[in-house]
Amino acid sequence: MHFELTEEHRAVQEAARDFAKNELLPGVIERDIECRFPVEEIKKMGELGFMGMMVDPKYSGGGMDTVSYVIAMEELSKIDASASVVMSVNNSLVCWGMEKYASEAQKEKYLKPLASGQKLGAFALSEPEAGSDATSQKTEAYLDGDHYILNGTKNWITNGSKADTYLVFAQTDHSKGHKGISVFIVEKGWEGFTSGHKEDKLGIRASDTTSLMFTDVKVPVENRIGDEGFGFKYAMETLNGGRIGIAAQALGIAAGAYEFALAYSKERKTFGKPISQHQAIQFKLADMATTIEAARLLVYKAAWLKDQGQDYSHASAMAKLYASQVAMDVSIEAVQIHGGYGYVREYHVERLMRDAKITQIYEGTSEIQKIVISRGILR
Repeated sequence: MHFELTEEHRAVQEAARDFAKNELLPGVIERDIECRFPVEEIKKMGELGFMGMMVDPKYSGGGMDTVSYVIAMEELSKIDASASVVMSVNNSLVCWGMEKYASEAQKEKYLKPLASGQKLGAFALSEPEAGSDATSQKTEAYLDGDHYILNGTKNWITNGSKADTYLVFAQTDHSKGHKGISVFIVEKGWEGFTSGHKEDKLGIRASDTTSLMFTDVKVPVENRIGDEGFGFKYAMETLNGGRIGIAAQALGIAAGAYEFALAYSKERKTFGKPISQHQAIQFKLADMATTIEAARLLVYKAAWLKDQGQDYSHASAMAKLYASQVAMDVSIEAVQIHGGYGYVREYHVERLMRDAKITQIYEGTSEIQKIVISRGILR
């Protein structure tokens, strides 16, 4: 076993850390308060290659491994989970599936600008009645000549109104249940396609989360990825990798909260000495550091398995389940260590605590992860 990072991994870590500190940190509080999408910051992330890290260079990607991706996700998430979730969706849910399953023509037209950061992607699976139960798709598409006619509503879509390219899942044959779900590439601006209002959320407030409405949207047949009925398999395989990205985000939130708390504990004094010298605080820091390291090993292992071409579905579920719980636990303790200051915005940890909660919900709730893990154990 080799636990040290390679020179390339350390370079990615340093670049992501510098970007988070110099570009994301200065305006992160204001963006959170105003629910303002980080337009310029995301553009710069694209220019630095963060939006298509794992895509082959022939499709304008970075050609990096999954471990590099989770390292970057962790560093960015320490400061701004709203920006990192945009990166996660574009990398894990949009670019990865398109590179693996889309046609060459689709890759040339859509994947290249997505991987280079020139355009932004969104993954439209969830619906008002299809969250954890993704099989209950009400959005439907029927063939009409050389087009499909798409109708339905999607909910909780990250990058909802900001994306240029959308992967939309729809029922093309109700009689086949989940085996009748297909996936389509839909472009922003097509007639009949609109986005709803931006959700006012507890956390990741600067990210763009909206509903999507499709009313008789004409989708060319050549924009279907794979055969009819391939959509559900496409979604499940893509979400397996997406869980690694969200696990890395949760890890970053935890690590960021810990780093803020550690620094504060060395500065804040009570009873004539820094609070870091009180055993009660030392024990909190010890627990935080230990659980973060355990989460990091789970996340890195899942990423490594993916890079080795091995089955990583079980490992990614474990990583997301555990890292998301660590994000909650550590961020709560970080607020506690800060005392009253932890409850105000300028010390950052209250934001990280709010951001942590969503990691237990999106891309598969913690309960869904336990189903995946138990199936793997009992298989």
